[in-house]
Formats: sequence, structure tokens, C-alpha cells
Amino acid sequence: MYNHLSIGYRNKWEVTDLKKGELKIFYGSSGDQFARRMCRYMHVDTGMTSVFRFTEGNTFVKVNEPIREQDFFLVHPIGLDPNNEFMELIFWIDAAKRASARSVTVIMPYFSYAKADKKDEPRVSIRGRVCADMLEKVGADRIITMDLHSPQVQGFFTKPVDHLYAMPLLAQRIEQFELENLVVVSPDAGFVADARRYANRLGTGLVIGNKFRSGHDENAEIMEIIGEVKGKNCLLVDDFSVSGGTLCHLAERLKEEGANRIFASLSHILLNEKGVQRIDDSLIEKLISTDSVYNQAVFKSKKIELISVAPLFAEAVMRIVNRESLGNLFDQIPETVFEQSLLLSKIE
Repeated sequence: MYNHLSIGYRNKWEVTDLKKGELKIFYGSSGDQFARRMCRYMHVDTGMTSVFRFTEGNTFVKVNEPIREQDFFLVHPIGLDPNNEFMELIFWIDAAKRASARSVTVIMPYFSYAKADKKDEPRVSIRGRVCADMLEKVGADRIITMDLHSPQVQGFFTKPVDHLYAMPLLAQRIEQFELENLVVVSPDAGFVADARRYANRLGTGLVIGNKFRSGHDENAEIMEIIGEVKGKNCLLVDDFSVSGGTLCHLAERLKEEGANRIFASLSHILLNEKGVQRIDDSLIEKLISTDSVYNQAVFKSKKIELISVAPLFAEAVMRIVNRESLGNLFDQIPETVFEQSLLLSKIE
């Protein structure tokens, strides 16, 4: 249940070409809390939906109100249970199309299969591309997502993809710690471009970890640190972590190299219970992430802090509805978005 907090909403929220009360945010089984946070920011209602899973595993979905000739917005991250969540999303899109929705916009704060973005060994599927084809084939007209594992995944879609970034919110929170002599640390060469955006935003230097992974498991070894960290405060940045192993090993190596305080920032919090415990027992002082995935494992952590990106997605929806540009949401976000992100993250 949600607490009753006094939350200041966007000063000007005008919906063009819509009847009063027509805009609603619907949600699937993985998007309940996120959708409600969006609606609190927008001051609109959530739509009524039902999901039921039969004992043999089949999923049943239903939109519990008329949506004929309306724009249908559905919040449904593909996160901790990607196979079931993805199939449920397919059914939601189909249900909306069969209910004669004018358009279907999928609000997918996290897209798990974006990790499968290339064919890097023989006889494997490019699963991200397959999922994109399925979403469009069943009738998705637009996708709103955040911090895809690889930017080229946008090219798997022929329909519009609004790719938002968590970095401005996370960096602004890091700035509140007032850390001097800070460097941003990328765990590997693959995340360097994103880490550089953090460094540019925070006005710091950039250090790179040389990570080696021998298989498809979640164990990676940090071979070396490229850059100077002695006597510096370090911010480890990555898009997600499941086991916490890379972050914790990297923190150990940074300490061995003479680093001072160590913080971490993740776009998506996928840590399992062992991963959360590993972070709590690690040299990392605090880990900042977002609520793009509902993850109960992190709620009791003494080191993990979540910031809601629901206001960011709400702003994107409002601009789409009002036919406004989303461009300035990619680098600089309105101050009210950051303020409400901190407030809404405290509402359960």
C-alpha cells in the first residue's frame, strides 16, 4: 500500500486531443508499483487490469475497462522472470489491439533480453532481435525503455524507441555526497562510453577495469586497473549486476591500488539475495540504483539506495501525448523530476 505523502506535481500538465480522464497508465504483473509512481507524478489514474496464472503455467490477461480508440500505455518491465514476463507482455499487446486501442505504447523500464544483442559464437540466437520482432508483430506501436545493454538494440525495432538514461538522476544523487578527488571507474571496456558520460557529467577522470569472463556464468575476474586511483574516491558504474561479483572484486582491486572511499551506481538492480549480501559485506560504501525492476531482495540492504525513475518515464509519456520533444530528457532533466524521484522512492 502507498503512504499518503504530499507530493508536488508537474506545474503544467495539459493533455491535448484527449478527453478528461482518458489518459490512464495500465500495468502488467511486473509493473504495478512503477505505474502507480508514474501516476502519482502525473496526477492521473491507473487503468484496471487482471492477470492470472493457471497451475500448469498458462498466463491469462484482461483489460478491465473499455479502451476503444484510446492510446494504451502499459508498464511492464522484463526483469527477474524474463520468460514469463515477456510472454505476458505479448498477451497484453494482443489484448489491447483486439480491444481496438488507437495505439499501444509499451513502457519497459528494463528489457532483459537486450543483453542478447549479437551473434558472438556459432549456432546461437540473437534473442534481443527475436523479441523485438515479436513485440512489433503482435502490435506494439512504440517502446519506452531505459539504459539498454547495447544502444544498437534500438536498431532491432522499426517502430519508435524512446531510450531514456538513468545517468543524469544517478549522477545528481552522487553529487549530493560532495566527494572530492573523485574518479569514475568502468568495470570493463564495454561500458567505457557510458562511464565517460558519468565522468563528463561529474567533471572527473575515468579509470577502466580489465575484466575477463571465461564462460556464460556470472563470474568474472578483474585482471588489472587501467588508470590512477591511489588516494582517490571511486565511483563504480555499470548497467546491471546479478551476483555483485564484478563490483565487489573490482572494489577489492581498487583498495589494493590505494583507493579511498568506494561507491557504486547501477542503472538496474537485478541482484539476487546472495548478491545483496555480497554488496553489504563488501568494501563498497553505498550502491545507488533505480526502481526499473521491482526487486524485494534489496529492500533490507544496509548499503543499497534506490531512486525512482518513474517521474522520468512520466515526463516522457506526457511529452509524447503533447507531441513535444524528449531530447532534453537524455542529458538534463527538470529539477522537479529529481525531487520527485527521491520522494517517490520512499513510498512503498
